[in-house]
Amino acid sequence: MDPFHNMDTGFRRYDDFPNVKRFMTRHVKNVPAKDKYELAREVGKMLKMRGETVSVAESCTGGLVAAKLTDVPGSSSYFLEGLVVYSNAGKMRLLGVKKTTLAKFGAVSAQTVKEMAKGLLKVPGCDWAVSVTGIAGPSGGSRHKPVGTVWFGIGGKPGINVFLRKFRGGRPDIRSQAAVAALELLKHELKR
Repeated sequence: MDPFHNMDTGFRRYDDFPNVKRFMTRHVKNVPAKDKYELAREVGKMLKMRGETVSVAESCTGGLVAAKLTDVPGSSSYFLEGLVVYSNAGKMRLLGVKKTTLAKFGAVSAQTVKEMAKGLLKVPGCDWAVSVTGIAGPSGGSRHKPVGTVWFGIGGKPGINVFLRKFRGGRPDIRSQAAVAALELLKHELKR
C-alpha cells in the first residue's frame, strides 16, 4: 500500500512511512554528518559579510547547488542566479563555452568547467562563480573519465581555480556528494 494514499492530516515522522525512510537512508547517507544546511549557511554568512554575490552553473548536479544555497532564509541578498546547463548547446549559448573546447576536451573537463565559471563572472554583479560538470552515471563513463568524475570551477576576483573529485555510489549519491563538495570548495576559496 502506498503510504501517502489517503493520508490523514496529522503529523507523522518519516519513519512511519517505509518508502520515505528507504529513500532517506539510501540517498542522504553519503552527505557528511554535519547539518546538511549548515554548510550553505556558513557560505551565505561569508558572502553577506563581504557584501558579495554568487552565481552557479550546474550540469550533473542539475540545480542541487543552487537549491542548497537558496534553502537558507535571506539568500536573496547574496545569491544572484543559477543555471542548469546540461547540454553542450546550453553551455555554449548561455556561458560562452567554446565549441572547440568541448570537441577537444569534452564536457567533463577542467577546460570546460573553467569556461563555465568564466561565463558566469561576466554577469553584471556576479562576484563569485561556481561551475560543476561531471558524470553521475549510471552510464556515460569511460576508462579515462569513469562514472563519479566531477570537475568544479570556483571563480572570483583572484581568478578561477578548478578542482577534480571522484565520487562513488549511484547517481543520486554522486549528485548529492558533488553539490556538497561545490559548497565546501566555495567556502575554502572564500577563506583564502
